[in-house]
Amino acid sequence: MPLSEALGCRLAGPLTALVAVPGVDVAAMDGYAVAGAGPWRVAGHVLAGGAFYEGELRAGEAVEIATGAPVPVGAESVLPYEQAAVVPVPRMRGDAGRGAVEPVWVAGPAEPGRHIRRRGEDIAEGTVVLGAGAVVTPVALGLAAALGHDELLVRPRPRVTVLVTGDEVVHEGVPAPGRVRDAIGPFLPGLVEWAGGRVTGTARLPDGAAPLRCRLASLIAAPPAAVSSDGGGGAVDRDGPGDVGCHAGAGGVGGRAAVVDVVVVCGASSKGPADHLRAVLGDLDAEVLIDGVAVRPGHPQLLARLPGGPLVVGLPGNPFAALAASLTLLVPMLREPAGTPAGKETSALAGAVRAHERDTRLVPVRRTGRGAVPVGHDRPGSLWGAALADALAVVPPGWAGEQVELIELPPGV
Repeated sequence: MPLSEALGCRLAGPLTALVAVPGVDVAAMDGYAVAGAGPWRVAGHVLAGGAFYEGELRAGEAVEIATGAPVPVGAESVLPYEQAAVVPVPRMRGDAGRGAVEPVWVAGPAEPGRHIRRRGEDIAEGTVVLGAGAVVTPVALGLAAALGHDELLVRPRPRVTVLVTGDEVVHEGVPAPGRVRDAIGPFLPGLVEWAGGRVTGTARLPDGAAPLRCRLASLIAAPPAAVSSDGGGGAVDRDGPGDVGCHAGAGGVGGRAAVVDVVVVCGASSKGPADHLRAVLGDLDAEVLIDGVAVRPGHPQLLARLPGGPLVVGLPGNPFAALAASLTLLVPMLREPAGTPAGKETSALAGAVRAHERDTRLVPVRRTGRGAVPVGHDRPGSLWGAALADALAVVPPGWAGEQVELIELPPGV
């Protein structure tokens, strides 16, 4: 990727220096490059980015020089301006009246080798400066540019498009009776970013198979395709109840297509009368990889692959159930290509937890010195408990008090 697009990715191979730093011997201070013992006659000047000094400095000669400018051949040190003094030198007999320009002479304490950065002193050409897997930070981008790179070999961040379904879902203000605020769409971008991906677009679809089918079919017609795009910032494409949710070219707002690796469908993944995802995937000959998981909350989750298109993740409509499915299905799926593996952690549970007889339970907890403490408020439709927690405890069926795995929740910024 070009440097401008590599921020936040992980290196797929080591970053090596294409050039030495510095590339030539340069002055580390503004002053005078000198040779031999002083005082020195100033024979010229050199600026950073300017022409090299022609010839070689002889003993007793100096060149006025700027920081970063290449030092002349023969220079032994740089005398900084702060330590230099211009000294008068008597004219030679016979010079008076001839209009001759008097040479400038300088003197001062010049320590051999001082204030000269030698070629490759900081980084030798070919040095490995960052290993594979390192995160491309803003500073790493600057380092790569300084070492001559225009592009970096990285593990690309998976591009995610979010489809929020449901006539009952509103996206701002206080919901009217019978309506609910979208609580899933707001947490997905941060969750995806934390896992190593990026949300490139969001679309809001009414209930019904047709809008969903049209959106997903557009990803098959001309893969790789787009659902909506803002060039990487997460634009929102809104479809009203009368819109079938399929636009020419599937370019979304601005008509600019974005490549999609994963489509996340919020709602429509259960088996109720308004849940059309399974039927639509069947119509599109998608390969269903996961159809339900024995976990609570979050069991009606789904994973499929469109023919010639991206992966489709179906999340339950209840917010905590959707979060649980995201952490156990979507997040690991994004971490693998992005190269951002999660840490492994286990803990004792310091509080009463009721295990399910058949399914694994995901319980919001806070880590403490005595173990993971359940925080409560863990019904599928509420994010209250998860907002109080810093992890989810994985409580297996028939749990009898042994240590449990913890799934980390994304931290605050």
